[in-house]
Amino acid sequence: MSLGDQIAKNLPYLRRYARALTGSQATGDAFVRATLEAALADDKLKQSLDGGRVPLYAAFNKMWSSAYLEVPQDDTAQDGAKRGAQARLNAVTPLNRQALLLTTLEDFSIEEAAQIMEMTPEETSDLVQTAVEEIDRESNTEVLIIEDEPLISMQLEDLVKSLGHDICGTAATRTQAQEVVAEKTPGLVLADIQLADGSSGLDAVDDILSMGDVPVIFITAYPERLLTGDRPEPTYLVTKPFQEQTVRAAISQALFFGSKNAE
Repeated sequence: MSLGDQIAKNLPYLRRYARALTGSQATGDAFVRATLEAALADDKLKQSLDGGRVPLYAAFNKMWSSAYLEVPQDDTAQDGAKRGAQARLNAVTPLNRQALLLTTLEDFSIEEAAQIMEMTPEETSDLVQTAVEEIDRESNTEVLIIEDEPLISMQLEDLVKSLGHDICGTAATRTQAQEVVAEKTPGLVLADIQLADGSSGLDAVDDILSMGDVPVIFITAYPERLLTGDRPEPTYLVTKPFQEQTVRAAISQALFFGSKNAE
């Protein structure tokens, strides 16, 4: 596989990581673009990317750690919730978020994350633990689960309840989701994109978002359908089959940042 093909294969996941790290599609994509531009200008850096995901993320980490990018936002007049989310984001050590996202959302081992961050495994493990403690201080909320596989839906219910949150409803179709939100607007949505009756979880989520600003985590076996760059992409995207720790981290991140999608 050529270097270009390797990067193209891993790029959607690097963009997902960048969005989750920064809380913004525009900012995340800007840092990814700057990383690739740096590689084009530096033959040694470009050659290092031939090693796969770890060196690609390591190159991004160096850019993220050393650069400040002025990124125009899509909506300059942020509402109070978004301003509050940004204030919370600024108050948390970026290294903690990096370590947590690398080992959960991106499924790197502690050793790989340590290599990416140029730290020891012990230091990286401590950062992950600190991040979990910080973001688990969130108050509980009502969660809607949109999932057509009963066993997965029950697994998510148990996980959500173990984090101290309540279930306001479960839905296997868009119509069922509409019936739930007609009674109560959720504070968080976990959604698959392919539902039992052929309806779309994306459409079900759009119905909910038309009612207000609700954080959304997509949990799907088809992440490539959401990582096209053709439309605003979800900040929080978990691939099936998932690890429970990954979903836990995504829930905490989504509630912490208070962002349903890329800004």
